Amino acid sequence: MQGVSCDLFDGLWYVTALSIGPVLENSLQCAEEAKLSPLLFQLEHLRSLSLFNCFSSHRPTAVPSSSKWEKLAGSLQTLEFRSNRGLVGEIPANLGHLSNLQSLVLVDNSLAGELPVELGNLVHLKRLMLSGNKFSGQFPASLCHNLTELLILDLSSNSLSGSLPPSLCSLSSLLKLDLSNNQFHGSLPPELASLTHLTLLDLRSNNFSGAWFRSLAGMASLQDLLLSYNPWGGSLVELEWEALRNLTTLDLSHMGLTGTIPEAIASLKRLRYLALDNNHLSGSVSSGFAALPSLTALYLSGNNLTGKLEFSQEFYQRMGKRFACWNNPNLCYDAAVSMATGDVLYGVAQCKQDKEAASSNYEADPFARVDRRNPDHSSGLVASFWFPAASTGGFWWGIAVEEVVSMVLFAMIL
Repeated sequence: MQGVSCDLFDGLWYVTALSIGPVLENSLQCAEEAKLSPLLFQLEHLRSLSLFNCFSSHRPTAVPSSSKWEKLAGSLQTLEFRSNRGLVGEIPANLGHLSNLQSLVLVDNSLAGELPVELGNLVHLKRLMLSGNKFSGQFPASLCHNLTELLILDLSSNSLSGSLPPSLCSLSSLLKLDLSNNQFHGSLPPELASLTHLTLLDLRSNNFSGAWFRSLAGMASLQDLLLSYNPWGGSLVELEWEALRNLTTLDLSHMGLTGTIPEAIASLKRLRYLALDNNHLSGSVSSGFAALPSLTALYLSGNNLTGKLEFSQEFYQRMGKRFACWNNPNLCYDAAVSMATGDVLYGVAQCKQDKEAASSNYEADPFARVDRRNPDHSSGLVASFWFPAASTGGFWWGIAVEEVVSMVLFAMIL
């Protein structure tokens, strides 16, 4: 039966895994008035329990807080409650008795309250995901002292507040840390730099401020660095970007950053996504971004950048609408690429010297006026709709179309 797994122990079959909810077409379905049965705690060999979208907001229920969780302490390794909007209340402290638990996933429910310090007793935990709930209070320092095997910590999209404890850096095995969309404040502890195995750091949409560059020094394994929507400020030149050579995603938008864009960022060969928009950055835009082989998104809008964009037509065509530079009043682009960019350079002006040069060429070339008054131009709404004005094929098609139109009109008059 889909959703139920059994194993043989001492000649008898026992249930070892339960997955309930509309995950697959033939999964075990939830009852209309689903509730957690006490019989679950009699499954002494149960290793995995997962409930998906079983408890609706029309009939709320809570995670059992009884001491019966201790009956599963010797076997349960995975406990998951996902997308249960009717799952309310707090995380019971008795979950801390599940000494063999390796994965605790309580995502997109309606759980609330403070995180129990007893979660720090889950010493074999490798994945702790509590995102999308209504948890409040501070980051429990108990999570940091004993969870030395933790690989993934996701507390995003809650209402947690306070500053981050320096003991957070004791999670030396951590690969992914997501604290986004909370109310954390203060500066990052410098000890954060000791998380040398970290590949993802997501602190978006909090109230962090103060120095943050020292906390990232030495994170050579970091691939995704997401810090946007925090009032940090500061200059990008303070960080040794060369050390973050494995970065693929860098989101530093809406941070109040000042100064110039370091050339070192344009040398991060693995970079795919770069967002520096809505800051106070100044100076020019490095042409080195065009040489990054994996770059597919570059957002620089809403700054004080100046000078000419030194990118080729091929670069703009490759980036498409994933390139944005508008709202930089003193930034301009080369007129030579204007025909190929379409609306890619929306909000960016053509460089003044290019406009003047184009105007000068128009006046100096005696054939320029003739070309602009040829039949191809006069029938522009017809001919140039499919063909560029400078196309020879477009010129002859323009003449042919004019003759056809003339014959049709002549026939109508007759």
